[in-house]
Amino acid sequence: MASSFVVQPSDRRQFLINATAAAGAACAAATVYPLLASMAPSEAAKSAGAPVEADIAHLRAGELLTVGWRGKPTWILHRSPDMIAALNGHDDLLADPNSHDSQQPANCANPGRSQRPEVFVCLGVCTHLGCSPTLRVDADARAQLGESWPGGFLCPCHGSKFDLAGRVFKGVPAPINLEVPPYRYLSDSRLLIGDDQPA
Repeated sequence: MASSFVVQPSDRRQFLINATAAAGAACAAATVYPLLASMAPSEAAKSAGAPVEADIAHLRAGELLTVGWRGKPTWILHRSPDMIAALNGHDDLLADPNSHDSQQPANCANPGRSQRPEVFVCLGVCTHLGCSPTLRVDADARAQLGESWPGGFLCPCHGSKFDLAGRVFKGVPAPINLEVPPYRYLSDSRLLIGDDQPA
């Protein structure tokens, strides 16, 4: 005797429910994936924030090297012995001589705001309105700024002044010291700016 298979209405209903749910889940996944993918940072954005290497092998005492990091000029100043000595004796002229209210890595929380006294690294962006100060250590700067000027950075836009450790002077528009980014030494002559974690 041949048996026949009959689909019951309740089975058909369950099949349609399951098929509709599966199709809905597939459509939701197809919609959500591109949305989530668009929110991930692009390769260009990742590389813009990536650490950058700087070669300081040929940077002589008194010279300033500028490299780009995160779209900002980042300065590397090779301080001479005279520049290092000039960091002392003018704390009373500074708004934040001990850098309590400023941004720098823990290993740069010292009067020179650096890991090594002779090499100073900071963002070359004034903390007032984001202008770029200039290094002024010449005799003309002393004539313009007074004999007590120890050398440092002068913002030509609004007159903010910073010493050779990026510490801001009192009575200028800039509210805090120049920012010192995280960095570490890869060797005696190479820096990695943007990363201060040991290798």
